[in-house]
Amino acid sequence: MNIPNCLTFVRIFFIPLLVILFYLPLQWGHLYTALIFALAGFTDWLDGYLARQLGQISRLGAFLDPVADKLIVATALLLIVHESNLPLIDIPAAIIVGREIAVSALREWMAEIGERASVAVSFLGKVKTTVQMIAIFLLLLGRANPQPRFEFMTNLAFVGYIMLCIAAVLTLWSMFLYLKAAWPVLRQSS
Repeated sequence: MNIPNCLTFVRIFFIPLLVILFYLPLQWGHLYTALIFALAGFTDWLDGYLARQLGQISRLGAFLDPVADKLIVATALLLIVHESNLPLIDIPAAIIVGREIAVSALREWMAEIGERASVAVSFLGKVKTTVQMIAIFLLLLGRANPQPRFEFMTNLAFVGYIMLCIAAVLTLWSMFLYLKAAWPVLRQSS
C-alpha cells in the first residue's frame, strides 16, 4: 500500500459520502457535494502525479484508479440526471457513461491480447476528462437553490450543462480515435 493507492481508496470512500450529502436536506448541501466532487478530482490528479514522482506506480493503482474515476463520475451523473430540470441532460450523461464502459472494455480486451499501448490514454482523453469534471462540478454546485439571492448558482448549472454537452462531443471523438487505433487489431481478430 502506498500514498497514491491510499488516495484512490479515499476517492472511492467519497462516493457514498457524495450520495449522502446530495440527498441530505442541508441548506448548503449542493456546495458540500460539489466540494467533495472537486476534492475527488484533485485526488485523481494527485495520486497520478505522486505515483510518477515517487516511483510508486503499481498494478493495484493501475487497476483501481480508472475504476474509482468512472465510479465517481457515473454516480455524480446519475445524481444530477435524477434531480435536474435541464432539458435532455440525460443524453450527454448517457453518452459519457456509455463511452466509459465501451472504452474500458476495449482497453481490457486489447490488454488481453497484448495491444494495450494501442489504446493508451490520449491528450484528447485528458481534455475530455477535464471538461467533464468541471461540468459535473458546476452542475452539482448550481443545482436548484431556493434562495433568490444565489441565482448565479443556477447560471453555473447552465454553464455546467453546456460544458457537459461539450464533454459528450469530446467523449464521442476520443472514443472514435480509440476505436480507429484499435481497428487494425480488431479486424485481424475476426
